[in-house]
Amino acid sequence: MSETAPGSDGRTPADQPSSEGIGTRAIHGTERGPDRSGPVVAPIVQSATFFGGRGEDPGRLLYSRYGNNPAQAALGEKLAVVCGAEAALPMASGMGAMAMTLLSLVEVEGHIVASRHLYGATRKLLESEFPRRGIRTTFIEPDSRESWLRALERSTAALLLELPTNPLLRVFDPRPAADVAREAGLPLVADVTFASPVNLRAHDLGITLAVNSATKYLGGHSDLIAGLVSGPAERIEAVRGMMKLYGPSIDPHAAFLLDRGVKTLEVRMQRHNENALALARWLEDQPGVAGVSYPGLESHPEHALASEILDGFGGMLGIHLSGGGEAADRFGDALSLAMLAPSLGGVETLISQPRHTSHIGLTPAERADLGFPDGFVRVSVGIETLDDLRADFASALAAAGP
Repeated sequence: MSETAPGSDGRTPADQPSSEGIGTRAIHGTERGPDRSGPVVAPIVQSATFFGGRGEDPGRLLYSRYGNNPAQAALGEKLAVVCGAEAALPMASGMGAMAMTLLSLVEVEGHIVASRHLYGATRKLLESEFPRRGIRTTFIEPDSRESWLRALERSTAALLLELPTNPLLRVFDPRPAADVAREAGLPLVADVTFASPVNLRAHDLGITLAVNSATKYLGGHSDLIAGLVSGPAERIEAVRGMMKLYGPSIDPHAAFLLDRGVKTLEVRMQRHNENALALARWLEDQPGVAGVSYPGLESHPEHALASEILDGFGGMLGIHLSGGGEAADRFGDALSLAMLAPSLGGVETLISQPRHTSHIGLTPAERADLGFPDGFVRVSVGIETLDDLRADFASALAAAGP
């Protein structure tokens, strides 16, 4: 069952009224009309297989590894509507979604042009794993159309960027890359996890395939692992083909949790946006803080662009502590409300140091070259009461020292 199959009203996700807000779409998905029946909350369909296999259309054969059991398919339909895409495919993890998406696009001896500002695991996939399949990647500074054009080769199969970037919160304009991709007949893939569909309408900016780690804001409660790719139906079906071979389909129970989390996505993101902006502004004036990376601050190098293309600046920020790595360690140890944990996007505030987690594979010099030397702390600002967060961070900064 394809994610573009009609919902109960006979319309596909792309047919839903454009006037509906994302909060409405996140709750109701494709279900419409007075004749709805059954449970208000979509049930968990905990079955690996379903009746079938007597010569019917293979595309209608239901099997949970194919990602088309009723719970998986309904979630895909809803997420397509939420993302403003023709189709969407939830998977077992964000890295699963990224890997399957790229493998669906690039053949052996193929080539990718990618931003050098990527999540550590994505970069490792491109640098260490894909070369074993003969797939090469050219990393560029994604700040101009010319950068993308110069890196193109005859074997280039895809362009890849991240928006905003992990962990420095850089905001690079995807439109020049989208123009280059369109002119070359290539897809533009973007990891948009930090923005979420609330803060960034990726497909309106020319991004062909938008990848989210749904573990983060889409799920929102740090209780599931999932991924998502959205885009044109034909390309999503190609990703599904890779998923059927490699196996990272989403578990039905995780699909249930993700559907539940998405229903509150809009209201959670509003609070994440508000808390992070207020905390970032406060942190800029605190002793021991050499700088704050947050797109909502006027000091951010891409603040004007972020104000143009984002509908909110997000819940992620970075703190540059003047005392370096040791101060960052003391800071993390002194927190009592915020928690040290290598993830993001949940309702609780989490902190991490990329040198210990997402970018541990890079040398200190490489991390410094990317803009986050030792002493950089990534903060996933939750939805707690703002005054409580300020008090916790003030105490931890005092413990960190100058």
